[in-house]
Amino acid sequence: GNPNASLVCVGEAPGREEDLAGEPFVGEAGQLLTRIVNAIQLRREDVYITNVIKCRPPNNRDPKPQEIKACFPFLQSQLQVVRPSIICALGRCAAQSLLRTTERISRLRGKIFEFQKIKVVPTFHPASLLRNPQWKRDVWQDIQLVHKLLEENT
Repeated sequence: GNPNASLVCVGEAPGREEDLAGEPFVGEAGQLLTRIVNAIQLRREDVYITNVIKCRPPNNRDPKPQEIKACFPFLQSQLQVVRPSIICALGRCAAQSLLRTTERISRLRGKIFEFQKIKVVPTFHPASLLRNPQWKRDVWQDIQLVHKLLEENT
């Protein structure tokens, strides 16, 4: 991703397509993420995209707490290098990991939080959005909030 990005999108972990490509968010969910980013007048190249977990969990299961703990310092290092003004936490795992909470993503989304003095806006993961299209309006509201925060920081 862009090492000078104002926006960092953080997902859960690589999926099959990401494992094969060696890049985050390249499958169908990645294409949707690109369209979401484009909707706020950004290109994918303008954004830094990463995951909490750096390798794919077996059988695409949820990451275990010890895996999150092992990988979290790498995410922290990425954020320290990029120094974004906004983090968009994509999905439950990313939001809960960054915010150190067990609260459901449906209760976290639509609000602004902080992680190491960086504003965090949680929203539904694009893969979840593909399975639950009724959440499109919520994600649109969240990404509009991200856009507003980005404009305030320029």
